[in-house]
Amino acid sequence: MLTLEDRLAARLRAADYTSWREKVKAVNGCARPIRLLGSHQLRDTTGSVVHHYSGSIFAPCGNRRETVCPACSDRYSADAFHLIRAGLCGGDKGVPESVTEHPRVFVTLTAPSFGKVHTRRVSRRGRVIPCGCGTKHYREDDPRIGTPLDPDAYDYEAAVLWQAHAGKLWHRFTVRLRRELAHRAGLKAREFADHARLSYSKVAEYQRRGLVHFHALIRLDGPDGPTDRSPTWASTELLTDAITAAANGVVVTTERPDGSTLSLRWGEQLDIRPVNHEDTTDSEAIGERALAGYIAKYATKGTGTVDGADRPIRSERDIEHLRISEHHRRMIRTCWTLGGLDQYEDLNLRRWAHMLGFRGHFLTKSRAYSTTFKQIREDRRAYRIAEALDRYGLDPDEVLVVNDWAFTGAGYRNDAERELALGIAERLRTQRQQQYRKENTQ
Repeated sequence: MLTLEDRLAARLRAADYTSWREKVKAVNGCARPIRLLGSHQLRDTTGSVVHHYSGSIFAPCGNRRETVCPACSDRYSADAFHLIRAGLCGGDKGVPESVTEHPRVFVTLTAPSFGKVHTRRVSRRGRVIPCGCGTKHYREDDPRIGTPLDPDAYDYEAAVLWQAHAGKLWHRFTVRLRRELAHRAGLKAREFADHARLSYSKVAEYQRRGLVHFHALIRLDGPDGPTDRSPTWASTELLTDAITAAANGVVVTTERPDGSTLSLRWGEQLDIRPVNHEDTTDSEAIGERALAGYIAKYATKGTGTVDGADRPIRSERDIEHLRISEHHRRMIRTCWTLGGLDQYEDLNLRRWAHMLGFRGHFLTKSRAYSTTFKQIREDRRAYRIAEALDRYGLDPDEVLVVNDWAFTGAGYRNDAERELALGIAERLRTQRQQQYRKENTQ
């Protein structure tokens, strides 16, 4: 039987290797590309074909998780950065620079405690403080951090149900926040939309204990959005006070499997920081560019586990074979068990068991915050088409683009191709990083 090294050597010597490599480079080394077969044509106003290509191509898988596809994750992160930055800094994608004058804060909403877990605490002098277990966790990557001190006493049912309702809790928070803002402005709740608009972008980040934090940039605009000046009564202090009241006051009520009532709230830890136009060393504030990069980074993270939990669970037997911590395994098992009960049918917990019960999108935004992922992708597609037409010396107004592609499969044919593609992806990533550093040091 041929070894991996033998298969790699054979693929490198293959007659079609050069054309295959170009297809991989075209999708930036996507880990599981979509294989398409068909043709691409450019026709002029008379219907004559001025350029034609037929054969097979690769299309990127588009998965946002770094653990699944580093290449597509990089692209998603870059798109997320521009989407978020446009709403922060303005001057791009239809958002005016005057948006930086609007009240803006960066908010972190946390999950409540469902039992004591191992933690790594450090004193002001930088010394590690003993955990509740009595030992010191010197390493930040200690696998015990975030896991329960007493797994049998940990409330896994409540943790999973909180996670499944986190999106609903956020929705109620935004509704309550508008009411709190209206109250502080001396307005009735129904009058708020006539005087101001609440705009935000939000990203979910998993903690080590397997529960999500919500990090959000919240902005207070005029009634027409970022192009409209904020009302005179709007201020960062007023926005901060309203967020605190809304976070402490919102609740979602559900029931446990035994029928008893379970009230779901945000955790006690609430962090609110004003946003500065420029990057700052002030511990009370955060700069625009740093914030955009921070949110974009966490938009591509998975559950904090390894690859095994980044894919749907098909069978209860699969849970035992996942390469994850016992704590996360127990959360997944709880999702699977609760998902089989009729009272939780609408939560679809078995479908989202691999996400530890979290059913929401990782990055969301309000309608008027800035541009959309769809618009960013359409702009990129239009740029590439214009670039190709310029290469052929064609006028965009006099050319018809005709694509006819059919799906033939996904992924690479064997482990040798996957290995080579990962190497190409890493080389392209290194080149982009070097180019970025070069451009930012000139």
